[in-house]
Amino acid sequence: MKNKISCWFLLGIAVWLLIIFLRRKGIVIPVMSNHLTDFITVPMYAYIIEYLMNNILGYHWKPDFKFILSSTLYLSILFEVVCPMLSERFTGDILDVVAYLAGGVVYYFLKNRLLSFFKGDRI
Repeated sequence: MKNKISCWFLLGIAVWLLIIFLRRKGIVIPVMSNHLTDFITVPMYAYIIEYLMNNILGYHWKPDFKFILSSTLYLSILFEVVCPMLSERFTGDILDVVAYLAGGVVYYFLKNRLLSFFKGDRI
């Protein structure tokens, strides 16, 4: 991982900001407002941790599949179980959990499997 921030991560931030802006204006696009943000949550979470580990702390670390699954479990429990108990602004939704998992799995396979295949590591 290079010291510069990924354009995909910046795109994810832009999507989140756009959705927040649209929600404040009262514009709700169902799938985009509800599940796209959840889909990109685990990849962005994994990227931030990888960036901090490698570029700030000086380690050479890549998120493995157990990390993706445990992150999905952690975020699901936090945002779909605990937060709805603490505030009415949050709602628990099984489709959000599916979106966390799908985003994490897609991120893992694109980053760790597919890209390394094209680089020649798996051939």
